[in-house]
Amino acid sequence: MKKRRTLEEILGSKINAEYSEQHAYIMELVGSGRIKPVLASKKNGKKPPLYREYWELEEKRDYSALKQELLFNLAPQINITYYQSNLEAYDKERRDVLSLSSFLQNSAALLTKQVSYNERSFQIWQKEKFLLQGAGKKILSHCGLELAELNCYSTAEPFAYFTATRAVPQKLLIIENKDTFFSMRKHLLAGNSQLLGENISTVIYGAGKRVVSYFQEFNASAEPYMLAEGNELLYFGDLDYEGIGIYEKLAASFAEQGSIKPFIPAYLAMLQKSKGYHMLPTTKEEQNRNLQGSFFNYFSAEVQKEMQNILRQDLYIPQEILTLPDF
Repeated sequence: MKKRRTLEEILGSKINAEYSEQHAYIMELVGSGRIKPVLASKKNGKKPPLYREYWELEEKRDYSALKQELLFNLAPQINITYYQSNLEAYDKERRDVLSLSSFLQNSAALLTKQVSYNERSFQIWQKEKFLLQGAGKKILSHCGLELAELNCYSTAEPFAYFTATRAVPQKLLIIENKDTFFSMRKHLLAGNSQLLGENISTVIYGAGKRVVSYFQEFNASAEPYMLAEGNELLYFGDLDYEGIGIYEKLAASFAEQGSIKPFIPAYLAMLQKSKGYHMLPTTKEEQNRNLQGSFFNYFSAEVQKEMQNILRQDLYIPQEILTLPDF
């Protein structure tokens, strides 16, 4: 390989030296075969002349030692085929490959016990995020190993929740915003078993858009009672494009695990209470207004019309319209 460099780049630290010294330095590099002039760049007009640009030639590496290492030093679980054909890649990744090889040779017994991906990454490379966020997957692929062979489990994003009882089956309510979550939690803590006439035993803070990522691994992060057969998952968010969009994305991503329905009494209560206000807030311009429509299917034609009329006027109803006395 060769790289095109200017005379100034080649001179480097000698840029301020006497010209005679610069010329001698360049001639020495040319003579040793480390650079050669780019003839099309023309000479610099000085005496004796030098070309304005040069090809910087990379020395060919002797990879014979690496070939021997691949053949005789690595753990037998590592398939060396890729690296035998890509010795330059092995040279770059060698340190991480040797760490993996050492782990497989000396600590393979640890693979019998399942740990998290970050924990396994630290065991092998002493870098906890190397496996999933660094080059770990690439190293495994080059070594002919599957991620599953490391016997790891995913760690789900934790979510905040409050439960009044773990008796099942029960209704669990996911709430978009923090204030409404705390108000409903406070209502249940006071000994109430119902929210807006519905028996709700657990409230979960969805944290806005983050709720979708939270629930991608719901089965891994939820308490056993939350996964009991017969439970019903409900969602309550702002009545605006963004809030409805969050629900639709959440319901779609959760479809294989079960269904999530809108908490209808809360939306009806929002609509009813909004009629007592002369003005509703204006929808933010940057909101994504492309809705699938699945949210509206849970409501009567009259209620759908009322909701869509609010949205068409670029208005919205925040969850916070409902307060503790309303629940």
